[in-house]
Amino acid sequence: MSDVRMSAHASRLEAPFPWAGLLALSMAAFLTILTEALPAGLLPAIGQGLGVSEAGAGQLVTVYAIGSLVAAIPLTTLTQGLRRRPLLMTAILGFLIANTVTALSTSYALTLVARFVAGVAAGLLWALAAGYAARMAPDHLKGRAIAVAMAGTPLALSLGVPAGTFLGSILGWRACFGLMSGLTLGLIVWVMAKVPDFPGEPAGQRRTLRGVLTLPGIRPVLGVVLTFVLAHNILYTYIAPYLGGAGMVERTDTVLLVFGLASLVSIWIVGVLIDSRLRALTLSSVALFALAAILFWLGRESPVAIYAASAIWGLAFGGCATLFQTASAKTAGPAADLAQSMLVTMWNTAIAGGGLAGGLLLESFGPASLAPSLLLLIAGAWVLTLGARRHGFPAR
Repeated sequence: MSDVRMSAHASRLEAPFPWAGLLALSMAAFLTILTEALPAGLLPAIGQGLGVSEAGAGQLVTVYAIGSLVAAIPLTTLTQGLRRRPLLMTAILGFLIANTVTALSTSYALTLVARFVAGVAAGLLWALAAGYAARMAPDHLKGRAIAVAMAGTPLALSLGVPAGTFLGSILGWRACFGLMSGLTLGLIVWVMAKVPDFPGEPAGQRRTLRGVLTLPGIRPVLGVVLTFVLAHNILYTYIAPYLGGAGMVERTDTVLLVFGLASLVSIWIVGVLIDSRLRALTLSSVALFALAAILFWLGRESPVAIYAASAIWGLAFGGCATLFQTASAKTAGPAADLAQSMLVTMWNTAIAGGGLAGGLLLESFGPASLAPSLLLLIAGAWVLTLGARRHGFPAR
C-alpha cells in the first residue's frame, strides 16, 4: 500500500506545470483590474458621454468597489457546494455583461448598475482565483501557481490601464469597454478549453465564516493585508498631491511607470521563491515598503530620492497580493475560498479606507504628512508578520 502512495506522490511531482490554465486565470485577473481601474483614466470623457460631472463619473469606481465589498463573503459562503468552473464562468460572464452594457448605455443610472454587477463578479472571482490556482498545481508548486494566476494584476496596473487610457483618447471610452468585452469572449473559450473543473465542498465538510476566522493564522494574515494595503492606498490614491507638494506633479505618470515596472520585477521574484521563502519574502516586502516611506518622507525635495522610493515601493507591493493569498490559502487548506473572500473584503476595505484616511491627512496636515503616516501602518504589518511564525507566515 505504501508503494502505491509513493507512486501517486511521485506522479504528482512529475506532473507538468499547468501553464495554460493558470495563464487563463491570470488573464481573468488582468481583465478584472482593467475593468476596475480604467474609468479613473477616462473620467472627463465618461462624464461628458453620460452627461454628468467628473465627480459623478468617479462614482463608477465607487459602486464597483461597493459591489466587491458586499458580495465576496456572502456569495462564496452560499456557493461552497457548487462546482468550481461553472462558478468561475459565471463571474467572467458578469464582466462580459457589465462591460457590454457600459459600452452601449447612454443612461447614467444603468451604467452604475452595470458597474455594481462588475464589482460583484470581481468579488466572486477574487475569492475563487487563488484556491483554484492552488488546486491545479502539485503541492510543492502551489505558491508558484498562485503567483502565475496573480501576474495579471501588476500587468494590468502597469501596462493595461495606461494603454487603455491611451486608446480611449483615440477611439473613445466606449470602444475601450467594447474591447474588454471582446477579450472576455476569448477568455471564456480559453477557460472552457484549458481550465479543469473541480467539485465544491461536500455538505459535511463546509466551514462557517466563524470557523474559518478562528483557524490559527487567518487573523494575522488579514491584519497584515489591512495595514499593508491601507498604507499603500493612502500613498497610491494621493500620489499626485504628494508630488505636487514636491514640485513634480507633471511627472506623476513617470513615477507611476517606475512603480509599475518595479512591480513586475517583484512578481517575478516572488513567483520563483514563494514556495520556499514565503515568510522571508513577506518580511522583505514590509521592510522595503518602510524604506520607501522613509525616502518619500525625508527625500521629498529630491527627484532622485522620489524615483528611488517609487522603485522600492514597486518592489514591495508587486508581489504582495500573491504573498497574502498564498499565506491565506495554505493556512485555510480546504476552506481556502472562504478565507480568500475575507481577504478580498479586507483588501477592498483598505482601498476605501485609504481614500478616506489619505483625504483627511491631506486636508488637515498637507501632502507632507502622507509619507510619515505610512510608517505607523507598516510597523503594524511588521509586528503581525513576525508574530505569525507558527501559522499564517510560518518559519520554514
